This record gives sequence, C-alpha cells and structure tokens, in this order.
Amino acid sequence: MTSSAPPGLARFNAAADRDAVGLLHEVCASRAWGAAVAGGRPYATVGELLDAADAAMAGLTAADLAEAMAAHPPIGRPAPGDAASAREQSGVRDAERAKLLELNLAYQERHGQVFLICATGRTGEEMLAALRERIHHDAGTEREIVRTELGKINRIRLTRLAETLRAPRAPAEGER
Repeated sequence: MTSSAPPGLARFNAAADRDAVGLLHEVCASRAWGAAVAGGRPYATVGELLDAADAAMAGLTAADLAEAMAAHPPIGRPAPGDAASAREQSGVRDAERAKLLELNLAYQERHGQVFLICATGRTGEEMLAALRERIHHDAGTEREIVRTELGKINRIRLTRLAETLRAPRAPAEGER
C-alpha cells in the first residue's frame, strides 16, 4: 500500500526555493539548517522530511545553533504575535512566569543565550526543574542539550507545516 504525501508536504515540495527557505525559517532561524532541509526536497513522506531535519540539525556549528537560538523568546514570555511559541509554552501558569524569567536571566548570564527547551506538553514546573538543573552545565554539555531540544521543536513545527500548509492565495483583481 502506498500513500501520497500530505497536501501540505506536497505544497512544500513544490514551493520555489526562496519560499521553501522562508517557510523553514519560521520553523528554525538557522540559515544553514533551512538551506540543508530545502535542498533535500522533494520528500515522499513527513518521516523523510523529519529525518532530513535531524541530519541538518546534527551538522550545525555552534554559530549556526546561536543563530537559531536568537529567534527563540524566553520561556514564560512568548514574543507578541508568535502563535507557535505561545502554543508551545501554554503549559506555563502565570504563577510560574516570574520564576522562569528570573532563572532564565541567570541562565543567560552563565550561557550567553536564552534557555531553550521543547515546551510542548511540559508544565511550567517541569520546565523550571530542567532550568534549575541545566543552569549548572558546562558549555559543551548545554550546547548538545540545546541541539536536541531544538531538534524536537523543529520536528513538531515541521510536522504541523507538512500537515497544514495551504496553497498560496491568488492575488485579487488589482493586486500584484
């Protein structure tokens, strides 16, 4: 039995290179990651797309990871208008936000970046516990944890993209 690619994945495969890279930038801000994933198209299945994303993540340099991290808001404070971050951080209760932000500042001071964790499905208390533990890691250990967490986030976002990407809207009469 064969199955065709979900409509969103088919649209992603058919997108112009520039458009595909733009869509991927919304998933992960690393240009190297986006170029690698876009360059592997077409993908027959979402699984193939996720495998390519994982391989691209494994190949990122420290500078590429820093570029990707720069686009992530602190846990507990999603960027205004960033529906993906707000959805992913929905497990954070108001009572936990202040402590998350306080510890995130201490983490940033130690590691030079925001604390990154795949927040989907995690409670604020679980994220606080991870932050308390990870703040003490050395740079190399933390970089690999960040790579893993970023990979999880990318997989969730890519799956959503492959399932929901709609055909571009045709310009209305008089639009260009």
